[in-house]
Amino acid sequence: MKRRDVIKTIGLGAAALSASSLASAATNHKVYNWKMVTTWPANFPGLGTGATYLANLITELTNGEVNVKVYGAGELVPAMETFDAVSQGTAQLGHGAAYYWKGKTVASQFFAAVPFGLNAQEMNSWLYHGGGMELWEEEYAKYGLVPGAAGNTGVQMAGWFNKEIKTSADLKGLKMRIPGLGGDVLKKLGGTPVGLPGGEIAPALQSGAIDATEWVGPYNDMAFGLHKVAKFYYYPGWHEPGTTLECMINKAALEELPKHLQAIVRNAIRVANQDMLAEFTARNNAALETLVNEHNVQLRRLPDVVLKDIRKASEEVLKETAANDDMSKRVFESFNKFRAQAIKWHDVSERAYLNARADS
Repeated sequence: MKRRDVIKTIGLGAAALSASSLASAATNHKVYNWKMVTTWPANFPGLGTGATYLANLITELTNGEVNVKVYGAGELVPAMETFDAVSQGTAQLGHGAAYYWKGKTVASQFFAAVPFGLNAQEMNSWLYHGGGMELWEEEYAKYGLVPGAAGNTGVQMAGWFNKEIKTSADLKGLKMRIPGLGGDVLKKLGGTPVGLPGGEIAPALQSGAIDATEWVGPYNDMAFGLHKVAKFYYYPGWHEPGTTLECMINKAALEELPKHLQAIVRNAIRVANQDMLAEFTARNNAALETLVNEHNVQLRRLPDVVLKDIRKASEEVLKETAANDDMSKRVFESFNKFRAQAIKWHDVSERAYLNARADS
């Protein structure tokens, strides 16, 4: 019995030593403390919470080896300095939208939203299986960045206006917060696009500094209180039919990670991309009903004649943008080719089904 007790004691001791060694090994793994800067207010519903979700996911999936702390717009750097902050290594991650950086890279706009372009499903297809991501990575490599699609809003709303839009003439002289290629379209139609980060939109609309604004959709717009400072809410979101949000990674910081951690970070971004679209789809209609039924928002569809003029101007802007530089031309050609085939397929699939469902 004594001999068995000795053996048992030795066995327990060995097991304890083994567990201790494993714990020590786990503890001794290098911890990479990363910062994520965003263009959104901290924990703002949908966009800000999407950034936080991604940061937490990376931290959890890497078992804390990549520990990500989120800084909302203005907490570490101003919203519109996110690109530079990640490029220069001030932060390792940046969460925003690629069209914000059109002043640095014109081609980047195609990776966010294109007027009358791809919806969310089509955008993901182009990026992951149509050559879009390869072009995006090539462009961002010039700035020491690795891009990733980190969320999608789905089709947005056309925006908030303090006057009715009956003809395209109503867009002339209109000062509207609208970024990217959509802003260039408004300018071609005689309006004045204004660039503002999200947190400055409501005060600008209330003060009269702008006459109208687009943001995202009911879920986000209600959180910003835009219904308190504008009367008319227009659809459809011609300018952003499937807006891709981005998480850019400092390339040097990514390459410093072991290969398995690099894979976790990049795949966590893909998970966040899927989750954000699901959240917006789940929450937008309830928010819209609240806006209309409880806040008396006047929901309006843009007249067909206005949409026709906007579409014509959009095609002109896209061709002009593509002629701007070689990369923009290559990206536009890839995007446009994919859009043509997506339209043909969806005419007999998604569109056909939606029409059938509406008629049933």
